[in-house]
Amino acid sequence: MAAHKPVEWVQAVITRFDEQLPIKVGHQNTHSKVSTEHNKECLINISKYKFSLVISGLTSILKNVNNMRIFGEASEKNLYLSQLIILDTLDKCLAGQPKDCLRLDETMLVKQLLPEICHFIHTYRDGNQHAAELRASASAVLFSLSCNNFNAVFSRIATRLQELTVCSEDNVDVHDIELMQYINVDCSKLKKLLQETVLKFRALKKPAQLTVINSLEKAFWNWVENYPDEFTMLYQRPQADMAEAAEKLFDLVDSFAESAKRKAAVWPLQIILLVLCPEITHTISKDTVEDSKANKVAGAVRHSIRPLVIISEEMN
Repeated sequence: MAAHKPVEWVQAVITRFDEQLPIKVGHQNTHSKVSTEHNKECLINISKYKFSLVISGLTSILKNVNNMRIFGEASEKNLYLSQLIILDTLDKCLAGQPKDCLRLDETMLVKQLLPEICHFIHTYRDGNQHAAELRASASAVLFSLSCNNFNAVFSRIATRLQELTVCSEDNVDVHDIELMQYINVDCSKLKKLLQETVLKFRALKKPAQLTVINSLEKAFWNWVENYPDEFTMLYQRPQADMAEAAEKLFDLVDSFAESAKRKAAVWPLQIILLVLCPEITHTISKDTVEDSKANKVAGAVRHSIRPLVIISEEMN
């Protein structure tokens, strides 16, 4: 069957995976847990060859599970366990995504999978252990999704930024902006986020501006953590366009920080933006500061960024 009707065979595996989830079978014993794990591994392996089909099937299962109406503590636990199983399977399938996937796959991922993943990230509730674990798992899926489908996720972020530039309401939905915190960001992608923010920041309402500030800060640290060699290379071969975007955003953020409370909120990002400008950073790290841009915050940041400069020089 697998040789002659591969699509039907894959669908059969997806159906079996769905039917053996805790939300469908109730409490799992050792045998059912082993069976569920086996189904999961099968789908992960199949996704290397039938990626679109597997992701589409898992997305449909996740959507149906998310829409289930449940009653009782046992059912709630089974729902939570099922969602974790599906999310973990998606994460591992996406991590092994073939590099030659068609653009159609990317469109499908955006239209079907991304909203379901965002559901867990956006509906997080403090103090709810299940929600926290589901959010962490969904964040991992989003990270894997963005590795090979960054433009799809970036488009969602950029679209929301554009919508908020013309929004007159004070209470705005900033959830899609927060996606910056969870995506895979290398040097070129970070630069793209900075450049997009420079274009939209001034027109945003204050709550949206603050969300952008916090999200970009986390995006930077994701970059440093996942691509430390790129950070080192930035100081070996400075990128003028990166520095230009960072410098422009520094000015925009500085204008935003009118009160002492706001200054405290933007301070971490301002340090980061200066770090992305190697020439300014080296100037600030010295005892004598002549550059007008550096003078703006030199006295306060010299102590903060000197260790970063020393580290970058030692790694060169």
